[in-house]
Order: sequence, then C-alpha cells, then structure tokens
Amino acid sequence: MSAAQAVEAVFRIESARIIASVARVVRDVGIAEEIAQDALVAALEQWPRTGVPDRPGAWLMTTAKHRAIDLVRRKETYARKLAEVGRSLEDVPPPAEPADPQDIDDDLLRLIFTACHPVLATEARIALTLRLMGGLTTQEIARAFLTSEATVAQRIVRAKRALAKAGVPFEVPYGADRDARLSSVLEVIYLVFNEGYAATAGDDLVRPALCEDALRLARVLAALMPEEPEVHGLAALLEFQASRIATRTGPAGEPVLLADQNRARWNRMLIHRGARALGRAGRGPYSVQAAIAGCHAAAVRYEDTDWSRIAALYGRLVQLLPSPVVELNRAVAVSMAEGPQAALPLVDALAGEPALRAYHLLPSVRGDLLERLGRTEEARAEFERAASLTRNAQERILLLARAARL
Repeated sequence: MSAAQAVEAVFRIESARIIASVARVVRDVGIAEEIAQDALVAALEQWPRTGVPDRPGAWLMTTAKHRAIDLVRRKETYARKLAEVGRSLEDVPPPAEPADPQDIDDDLLRLIFTACHPVLATEARIALTLRLMGGLTTQEIARAFLTSEATVAQRIVRAKRALAKAGVPFEVPYGADRDARLSSVLEVIYLVFNEGYAATAGDDLVRPALCEDALRLARVLAALMPEEPEVHGLAALLEFQASRIATRTGPAGEPVLLADQNRARWNRMLIHRGARALGRAGRGPYSVQAAIAGCHAAAVRYEDTDWSRIAALYGRLVQLLPSPVVELNRAVAVSMAEGPQAALPLVDALAGEPALRAYHLLPSVRGDLLERLGRTEEARAEFERAASLTRNAQERILLLARAARL
C-alpha cells in the first residue's frame, strides 16, 4: 500500500473522530471539517517523504487539533485588539460551558446530534451525517442516492450554513429536548439503511455499502448511549435485516422473495448480535420492528415463521406509529396467519389513502392476495399496475414476470 493510499484509508476510518474532536474546540462543524481536510492534505504532502507514522490516526488528530487551537488563538487575539478600540468580535468561541450531570462528554455523540439537528431538512441531515460520520465523499453520497454531485454538495454546504446561522450548540441535548433530538438521529440512520436495503430507484435492488454505513452508525450510537433502549432497538433491527442482505438478490441482481431465500446463507453472527441488542431494547417503534425481524430470523424454514406473533406485533406497531404503510404490512402478516380472505378487506380499506396512491407495494400486495384466492385476471392487473409505479428496475422486472405468469 502506498503512502497516499494509507492516508486515505486512515482518514476514512478516523475522520469522524477528528472532526468531532476539532468541532469541540472551534464550535462549528463546517470549520471542523475544513481543518480535518487540511490535516489530510498535510499527511498527503509529508507521509510520502517521511513514511507512514506508527500511529497514523493519532498523527492526523494531533495535526488537526494544533490547527484548530491556532485558529482559536488568532481569533481571540484579533478580538482583543478590537476590544481595545471598543469593538468586539461576535464569532469568538464561547468559554467552556460548566459540566452538567446529564451531559454526555463524548465528541462523536455531539457530532451525531449536531449533524442530525431538526433545524435541517431530512435530505440535508442524511447527506451531512454520511459526510461527517460516515466519511463518504460527495461523489459516493451522490452515487448512493442516484443524484448529482452538485446537488449533494449544495445540501452539505447549506446544512453547515444553517447550523451556523441557527447557532446550534455543539453538545448532546438533555432533558425534554433530548427525546425529540434522539428520534431525529435514529430516523436518519434508519432512512440510510432502508435506502440501501430496498433502493427506491435505479438498477440495483440492494446497495450493501449504504447498509454497512448505517449499521456502523447504529453500533456507534448504541455504544455511546448504552442506557437508551430505543437505540438498541434500532441496532437490533438493522442487525437482523442486514443478516439477510446476501440472499435478497439472485446472480443477476434479481429480487428473491423472503419465502425463496436460502436461510442457510443468512449471517448467523449478525442474527446473534441482533438478538443480543434486542435483549436491551425497549417498547418503542424500532424495538417492535426489531422483534418482528427477530421472528423471521428465528424461523429455520419459511413455513416455521410465527405469523400470528408477527401480526400481533404489527398491531402494536400501528398503535405506536399510525401509518398506512404499517397497516399494509400488518395485512400481509394477517394473510399469512389467517389466510388471504381475512387480509383482503384490510388492503382494500387502504386503497383511498393519499400516502399510498403512488406506492407500488399496495397493488403488489393486493395482487398476491388475489392470486392466492384464484382471482388471476385481477391479480395480473394489480401486478402490472405495481410495475408501472415502482422506480426500481429490478422490482419492475419481478412484478412484470409475476403478471406474465398469470
């Protein structure tokens, strides 16, 4: 491995910690990322000449911290000079705040809560989190979400400006604000994983790299917040779901339905990790979803799945998270536990939901129920409608094949 490759590899691993540590000094994530990038450039200049240090991560961290301290000192010196003539500088970093017993002194945790602040739009939170916490480049984020580099770059720049303009403190919230802020963090990680697990558009059904990034973030968060049950609930959910990724597609990238997946290829280590995290989970929405995923993971064969328990868990989830999509998932579980005739009225009741008007899984589920009831012509029409609604090429191929078979 060349020195340049070593720099890039180490920076990808250490960038989040470096940015988080520097942000605590300068109190601005945008400036912190710039300083971290400066340290990267310094390494690219020096390591090819001097060799890779014994502790490359520590070298980058020390270089970045020195630059951050120099910046603060320059600002403070300038502020003192202005004060001498009766003026002040507004952007001087504030003095350290007194420690609070409820505060969590961890820079990475501060960075996660800052990048996922609710003042930012969802797309901006996702892009900034992947950039700062995941270490992804603008190009990688754009490729993952099938958008242009310019769009992603603009989102990140605007997000940094919005945080600075809103004066968002670089801290872990506590008290009443903490639950709301934590839900924002969990939502970002969940959305990133879901986009990797079932891509909304493009030629690939699964994007494993995104799932890996989200799973890593969930594990980091669980380690940083061990007393938060819902954090463990999300971690458990993602561990269980990730265990099946290798079997969700065939050799040509085609979707493989749950009933047809080779369960011998499910990752038992991830299932074990999921079960362990589920043991520390609570009763919130992510924890209930994790329990559902755990039911699937526990079934050695598809026929062994405890659909009655899954249907009951979905009933609990509907109460916690009222949503037409959750209702649709519950209908699928009911169809497996009690038969398609019991589930069809539940699906038909969702037909008028505005949120599901362009949701391809509604006609897909209805088509499956109608096929099982022997109403093949109606089923074929539903599969064709579902194919017209999906933006994912692999899902479209599968749905058209099901329609053609009928």
